Amino acid sequence: MAAISRQQVETAIKQYIDPYLQQDLVSAKSVKNIQVEGDTVTVDLTFGYPTGGYDEKLANQLKTLIGAYEGVGTININITNKIVAHAVQKSVTPLKGVKNIIAVASGKGGVGKSTTAVNLALALSAEGATVGILDADIYGPSQPQMLGVQQQPESTDGQSLEPVMSYDLQSMSIGYLVEEDTPMIWRGPMVTQALEQLLKDTNWREVDYLIVDLPPGTGDTQLTLAQKIPVSGAVIITTPQDIALLDARKGLKMFEKVNVSILGVIENMSIHICSQCGHEEHIFGEGGGLHLSQENNVDFLGALPLDRSIREETDSGKPTVVAEPEGRLAQLYREIARRVAAKLSLQAKDYTTKFPTIKVMNN
Repeated sequence: MAAISRQQVETAIKQYIDPYLQQDLVSAKSVKNIQVEGDTVTVDLTFGYPTGGYDEKLANQLKTLIGAYEGVGTININITNKIVAHAVQKSVTPLKGVKNIIAVASGKGGVGKSTTAVNLALALSAEGATVGILDADIYGPSQPQMLGVQQQPESTDGQSLEPVMSYDLQSMSIGYLVEEDTPMIWRGPMVTQALEQLLKDTNWREVDYLIVDLPPGTGDTQLTLAQKIPVSGAVIITTPQDIALLDARKGLKMFEKVNVSILGVIENMSIHICSQCGHEEHIFGEGGGLHLSQENNVDFLGALPLDRSIREETDSGKPTVVAEPEGRLAQLYREIARRVAAKLSLQAKDYTTKFPTIKVMNN
């Protein structure tokens, strides 16, 4: 029996198209090493996005493809993740302690943006990344309740804040610093300044992805934030409803104008499944999110149902991804999280830390 060659292993791997990178693993440069010793094949793979919930399925698929060749005995598939910083807007410097900032935005309120943002953050964490979330809605902060924490952030030096921890997530919100029923009666410049401080004065600890839950709309605050916060990519949340799509389109165009990459569109409240009889109904319309992504040439990241348990679990301070980690809804969020992170991994990397700072001195 002839021994399998390294070339044959590579040919076998090329047959597998990664569903998140949407290309074969050799072209995606995910294959770092192939070793053949007798009938034992070892493949080392490295991904630029977290793959925790996908590793087993991927390894089994590759074992089937490689095992189809004669002369193969043991197959070892080693999978690692290496998440790096990606380029941001040219006029903005990256943030210390944060590799990538992902803005989650919607053109209008009431589309479930904050609920999607917190579950997306928890899903990325469940996949193996170090994740933070910044509640950028100064007027209506909701992340403290969604994460089930109401406490003052600690400060070790009297100048910076330590992120509040919940479910392995680093978080910061104006909601931690003011009374729950205190209205924020501030003008735009104060809001922008407060948000910049929350972002830059928090000691984020080696965060792979910082999810920024932006306030709804496309006004002065959103534009200022998009210009001042170093954003690697934006995710647009919409419902299939025509009026929501109209406003989501504005949000998408705003990010394009300030040169922030659009990672894709998530359609929330896509379908309602009756809890009594299982009947499925498109209450807010059908296919709107997919149409929006196609007409703007961005990725459609996935659709989420209108489900009472999502609302109940998030309201009670234990979002769906941690409340029912093995449930269908949590798996949907994790699937979308992998798509978001994989899309970001294909973008240009940030090389600013690789170059020395040149100082010109007059002697």
